[in-house]
Amino acid sequence: MEHRNADPLAERARREQANLESRPESPAAPLDAATEERSAADLLADALNAPSAADSAVMVLLVDDQTIVAEAVRRALMDQPRLDFHYCANAEDALRVAQATRPTVILQDLVMPGVDGLTLVRQYRENEATRDIPIIVLSTKEEPRIKSAAFAAGANDYLVKLPDTIELIARIRYHSRSYLNLLQRDEAYRALRMSQQKLLETNLELQRLTNSDGLTGLSNRRCLDDYMNAEWKRAAREQSQLGLLMIDVDNFKSYNDTYGHVAGDDVLKLVARAIESSLNRPADLAARFGGEEFAVVLPSTSTGGLRLLGEKIRMAVEALAVPHTGSASDRLTISVGGVMQVPQPGEDMKQLIEAADLALYRAKRDGRNRVEIGS
Repeated sequence: MEHRNADPLAERARREQANLESRPESPAAPLDAATEERSAADLLADALNAPSAADSAVMVLLVDDQTIVAEAVRRALMDQPRLDFHYCANAEDALRVAQATRPTVILQDLVMPGVDGLTLVRQYRENEATRDIPIIVLSTKEEPRIKSAAFAAGANDYLVKLPDTIELIARIRYHSRSYLNLLQRDEAYRALRMSQQKLLETNLELQRLTNSDGLTGLSNRRCLDDYMNAEWKRAAREQSQLGLLMIDVDNFKSYNDTYGHVAGDDVLKLVARAIESSLNRPADLAARFGGEEFAVVLPSTSTGGLRLLGEKIRMAVEALAVPHTGSASDRLTISVGGVMQVPQPGEDMKQLIEAADLALYRAKRDGRNRVEIGS
């Protein structure tokens, strides 16, 4: 049963009881779904620009089976600005009415037929929609044991009815203000978390774009240099092996001249995918070195492992069977040069790159479509 200040209690109660029974169980669900679709920036702006709790409307729900008490409370509150009053006489409907009206404070009678007030207090606290709403328990006795039981059940305050009007209004506004502050704080925190998550995702995407080659999607030269530098230093400390493969698309200029630069870009993408799909270890890094050249960094690998991976990549590209009339085999091929070193004091990682590049030169000089591992 629900009652607003302007109407006589009994007539309004009968009308609102019928309205409540026709309402859906969860009227707030569409609102929550719409809120989730809003941007983090909008939510944060709303939270920061929301009116203060002191300026917000107060919604009081009285749950009491005695209409005389309800009428007395209604009269006490009727002249209060920005304060709405709702009344529920049936204990079994109390939780549903509280979910529907979303009060900022609940005045709960302790002694009611059917369901006692303490049980209702526990139900409010167990329900997600009402668990934080302040509850002022109304009792006919100033009994310490009853007070203790009420607070243990989850009540926020205790009044002996009928309370003084000034005290009742003060307590209603105090608890409502605290509850609205809690809602505003939680909304601000939620908006802030969403904004932080969005910022993190944006930063991660920017980092990915910064470290990625725009055409092939592999790591770019900057990322390759940073990774090689870190792995070179680690290998020097641990005196472990560090391998590098240099890969070059055979007769690529001829391919571009014959099939066009767009087709050339597509070929580079195919080669990049073939290289990346051939890697098995998380620590291995494939990157575009520049133009039609690629590089693969292999920490803690052996010369034999280096050769096996080079052959695997070479065969994967050859298996693509991309036509290339400018190639001796009439299909697209690659040449691979590799080297494995254990960094020594005073050496620079450029030596590793130069040694791998020299091995690649020998592979191309000796007929292309082959793997050459240097010492």
